[in-house]
Amino acid sequence: MGADMTMAKGSNVPVPAPAVRIELGWTSGAGVPDADASALLLAGSGKVRSDDDFIFYNQAVHSSGAVRHEGKKTEGGRVTDALLVDLARVEAAVETVVLAASTDGGTFGRVPGLFVRVVDAANGAEIARYDSEDATVETAFVLGELYRRQGAWKFRAVGQGYGSGLEGLATDYGISVDEPQQAPPAPAAVQHPPAPAAPAAPAAPLQAPPPPAQAPAAASGQPVRLTKVTLTKEAPTVSLTKQGGTSGAMRVNLNWEVRKQFKGWASKLGRAVAMHADLDLDLCALYELSDGRKGVVQALGNAFGSLDQPPYVLLDGDDRTGAVASGENLTINLDHINDFRRIVIFVTIYEGARSFADLSATVTLQPQHGASIDFSLDECTVPSTVCALALITNNNGDLFVQREARYLVPERGVSPQRTIDYAYGWGMNWTPGRK
Repeated sequence: MGADMTMAKGSNVPVPAPAVRIELGWTSGAGVPDADASALLLAGSGKVRSDDDFIFYNQAVHSSGAVRHEGKKTEGGRVTDALLVDLARVEAAVETVVLAASTDGGTFGRVPGLFVRVVDAANGAEIARYDSEDATVETAFVLGELYRRQGAWKFRAVGQGYGSGLEGLATDYGISVDEPQQAPPAPAAVQHPPAPAAPAAPAAPLQAPPPPAQAPAAASGQPVRLTKVTLTKEAPTVSLTKQGGTSGAMRVNLNWEVRKQFKGWASKLGRAVAMHADLDLDLCALYELSDGRKGVVQALGNAFGSLDQPPYVLLDGDDRTGAVASGENLTINLDHINDFRRIVIFVTIYEGARSFADLSATVTLQPQHGASIDFSLDECTVPSTVCALALITNNNGDLFVQREARYLVPERGVSPQRTIDYAYGWGMNWTPGRK
């Protein structure tokens, strides 16, 4: 269907693609609440089979690998939150994949330009689009659904709202929610029409990056948590255990964009804007294991790490866009909590800018189980080329995440990596390296 066409509520279209990306989108702006995409895999009963069938920001990958929450991206004043659905891998017992949205900090009546669209994951061609134009007091929406008919898949525009947020929507489909307060009963649906550096001699050999690993299957029988944690200067630390993040893979994502006021100077600062177009930030981690081994995970020197053997930290790739869906990602294997002593997650400017000034960045730590943890970086006011993002420490088997947001200025001739090493007392030997 054409990009300028939108479906009527209740209508349906065939979905010929074997895999699709579902994009929930809206227009950003002052006072606009944040929104989150989610999916529920329903059996013929119209309910989930277990809590594992709920895919959202705190449970990002279905155990079958068929549905994955990819994350948010902001571009040109529009925010999108994406889900990838591999229809060929959806289990036979699943008849419907419900595509939902929920708000954080307001109602959908304050979210302009809300839409859901289905695109072919292979080539980006739009298959279907539904624009929601009648939202008022709702805090959760079923915008559409993918469903089977005679061996083929279709998409239906639904537009059904809920007044009690993601919790109400989830419990209505059979999800058990673990929240501090007693969960209310499910509501009735509301119908509304210098040179960088690499370590000289790592204590343990690091493995070349394997193909992207399938995230561990979600654990059955544990109620899901809808809580999101935002770290601030006033409350910079959180326990992973208290948030349910004690096993599986934890993804650490760095998302950045050039500040709006900087973009506005494009005509006057053509050279600088061109420089930022080639901006390359590198997400890295210094690790110290419980047996005393130390090292670095980074793109330089192909020190990508490994999930299944020391250091149990893997750099997924090297990205220049800042997008969450691809972006700079580290993965930490929380099944080896007891093997960690401490980890410093940091970012360096490899090329394209002289400092972090004029950049706006957000860090998200997403455990396979438990609450998502995020924080924004303060505005950089010093000529920094390296920033310590987070410090993860082991305290009697519980990992604590501390927001650092610490911009460091390397001394002349000192690499960003060595600067981080000095600041946190790692004591490693460094030599120049390239990627």
